Amino acid sequence: MKIGAQDKKKVIVMAVLLVIAIPLAIHSFNFSNSGTPTAATDNLPDGTTPTNNSPAQKKAGPKIRETTLDPTLNIPILIASQKVEYNGGTRNIFHMAEAPPPTIPGVQGNVRQYTPPPQATVIPTPQIPLIFYGFSNRPGEPKKAFLKDADNIYVAVEGEVVERRYKIVKITNTFVLVQDILNNNQQTINLTLPQITG
Repeated sequence: MKIGAQDKKKVIVMAVLLVIAIPLAIHSFNFSNSGTPTAATDNLPDGTTPTNNSPAQKKAGPKIRETTLDPTLNIPILIASQKVEYNGGTRNIFHMAEAPPPTIPGVQGNVRQYTPPPQATVIPTPQIPLIFYGFSNRPGEPKKAFLKDADNIYVAVEGEVVERRYKIVKITNTFVLVQDILNNNQQTINLTLPQITG
């Protein structure tokens, strides 16, 4: 029983050490890889660095960003980043300005073109098609007017509505005043004497 308990303690200690050793081994392996030269630089003589004389590399300028884990500041890269200039357009994106008005050739200053308001279309009121061709004035009876519309003949007194649209407002010996109820307009219809042929 005593030997089994000591073996169990040894197994636990070994497991703890193994858990600690694995991350340390991975970290040291990554650090050693980042500091070693690549396979392309192994064949170069001592003290020389690989150079790329292609035109694209010359136009690109100094390399500002490098993928390295070295925490020390690289002064040449910082100086090169300060020399980079922003070459943008002429418009200032931090200033709000209205577009200039269009210029009319031959005219100085800002001139706004006048547009007249749209004219309302006036719909003419339709004529009342009734024809006044006689009246009746008997004693003790209201005056009656004889009105004709095409082949229809109407006998109406003042205040009466003809064809459910035309109200007889006033009857005289020479004219009749008629009101169009739908269009709310009045029209005077003069007495038309019948033409006698023969």
